[in-house]
Amino acid sequence: MVSNPLGSHGLTDKQALFAAIATPTILYFASKAVFSYFSDHKIPSDKIYRAPRSTATHTNHLATCAYPPTSLPGARDVPTPYGSIRTYEWGPTTGRKILFVHGISTPCIALAGLAQELVEQHGCRVLLFDLFGRGYSDAPDPALYPQDSRLWTTQISLVLGSSELEWSSFAVAGYSLGGGIAADYASWFPEAVESLILIAPAGLLRSERVAWWSKMVYGGFLPRTLVERLVKKRLLGGTPQQQPEKTSVGIVKGAEAEAPADEKDDGLFAGRPPFSVGTSVAWQADAHPGFTASFISSIQNSPISAQQPRWQIIASRLDEQRSNPNDSTAARQGLREGKALLLLGDKDSVIVADEVAEDAEKAMGKANLSIEVLDGGHDLPIAGVENCAKVIGDFLHWS
Repeated sequence: MVSNPLGSHGLTDKQALFAAIATPTILYFASKAVFSYFSDHKIPSDKIYRAPRSTATHTNHLATCAYPPTSLPGARDVPTPYGSIRTYEWGPTTGRKILFVHGISTPCIALAGLAQELVEQHGCRVLLFDLFGRGYSDAPDPALYPQDSRLWTTQISLVLGSSELEWSSFAVAGYSLGGGIAADYASWFPEAVESLILIAPAGLLRSERVAWWSKMVYGGFLPRTLVERLVKKRLLGGTPQQQPEKTSVGIVKGAEAEAPADEKDDGLFAGRPPFSVGTSVAWQADAHPGFTASFISSIQNSPISAQQPRWQIIASRLDEQRSNPNDSTAARQGLREGKALLLLGDKDSVIVADEVAEDAEKAMGKANLSIEVLDGGHDLPIAGVENCAKVIGDFLHWS
């Protein structure tokens, strides 16, 4: 009787055969996983993704219809250690100063119509800029510089410092992701922010509103390169001619865009083309090498949800301001109107009006908020410019 050479190891011939086949397969996938990990985590040679330059020769039709470099007045490119920032500033130099912060997928041109309305109707001085990785602003590599509170407060400070005017005290109006950024900035720099306007803001998004697909893709379970490919495919959403119904990849169930792709205004300024959210998103995904990575990093790191502690800081200062009306420090660290303005759309499927109003009142208290629910969806400041401008104008003139 011939002894089984594997017997001492307690293995049968079938087990040995299985091991012989399975081991190389396991080693192959393990090596792929290790390679993918180090590929995703290596320090990139180019730490800044350069935005499309306004001097470049554009052959892509989207570049001429989505966001032409000559779209807005008062343009300047601000050089910084994090890359160049596209900034626009116009309006009477003596008017109320308003800084606008746009949303996650659209460049600042999305808020230009609202800004211009406030300039024309209320004589405001407005300042807009493209967040890092959007429009004509460069993007510091999100693998090294996550798009979180630290990066956004730094960018805002750089933008303010680039003006020839003194922006030591101003109103800040934030839309969608920009609302979360605006509230966060106000909580850190109370003496700079004299008025706070939150339009369909992020910051208090309920966890049950996050879609399962988003939890999987943005949850850090997949390699970064794979996530970027998946997200870019959905951002592009097809060819421009197909005009997909939704072209952005948000995180909310049943709502993936800041506005429908076919939603357009009538042209912001004379001689300039109309603005389309869908085409601007597709243009950025196609033309800006840092857009997709920036978009992903914003979802993963920006003040989108669970921001109650930062909002409560604002509320505590407002309570102090109300309790001590003669205290100059409390007045400086409060808000000029004694409360923040919250603008919501009654048909918004991304920032649901009833939910956000309830959560905002819990975080800040009813006395510290002026809540206005207007007719419209999540594209409220784009499609409802006149209504938004009227409410904001009235609010800023209370004091």
